[in-house]
Amino acid sequence: MKRYAKLYKVFFSQYIKRLLQSELDFVFGAFGFLMKQFVGIVFLSVVFQRIPNLNGWSFWELVFIYGFAQIPRGLDHFLLDFMWRMSRDIIRDGSFDRYLLRPVDPVFQLSAEYIHIDGVGEVLIGAILVILAAGKTGIRITVSGVLLFLIAVIAGTLIFSSLKLICASVAFFISNSYELLYLVHNMSDYGKYPVSIYSSVIRVIISYIIPFALTAFFPASYFLGRDLLLHSIGVEVLVSAVLCVVSYRFFLFGCSKYQSAGN
Repeated sequence: MKRYAKLYKVFFSQYIKRLLQSELDFVFGAFGFLMKQFVGIVFLSVVFQRIPNLNGWSFWELVFIYGFAQIPRGLDHFLLDFMWRMSRDIIRDGSFDRYLLRPVDPVFQLSAEYIHIDGVGEVLIGAILVILAAGKTGIRITVSGVLLFLIAVIAGTLIFSSLKLICASVAFFISNSYELLYLVHNMSDYGKYPVSIYSSVIRVIISYIIPFALTAFFPASYFLGRDLLLHSIGVEVLVSAVLCVVSYRFFLFGCSKYQSAGN
């Protein structure tokens, strides 16, 4: 672990150097990201101007769920965003060779290769929304509550990253799985709102098949006093552990089937 921590520090410093070479791109990217988050909150406020509550959920409860969803999503965005490249061209053009030749775990290399700094902003905005909404909804902040919150965030991040790794690994078999990853990842938006507002088909998909509801809605429901600990965070932790094992095994299986593109 100590060796990997040092390697990650080296990768991170190199990425920051590359990022600072184009400061204007960074500024415009950060501005676009902030506008996207602002639009999401404006959308909620506009909806609640016409509808006092959404299927029994108040405005600040939805803000809490929305903010909670941003934190694991932002951490995944920060740590494992290079999987988008893997799904699109790294395997297809044979660039994956270099990850197999180095004496370092390929998944670690892929995660450290490119660090999306926007993820930090996503986490910060999510944390601010959670803190504001917690005050408005009367959530008590305790030591045990903070520990459970951290556990839920870590488990949610693992679910995001595991699903992303599975979709990206499909490229070992079809060369390009970008569209699949794009489709699955966009379904995470459904996890920002109560599952009760969706049809039964959508509820089943985001709760059991592509469980993005476990990354935000279910754990947030526990803190809002609307669900039980084992049914929300307990299930989230269990699913995240299973998905981690399944996704890594699937990735290794894909590696065993990989054939270089040659020259």
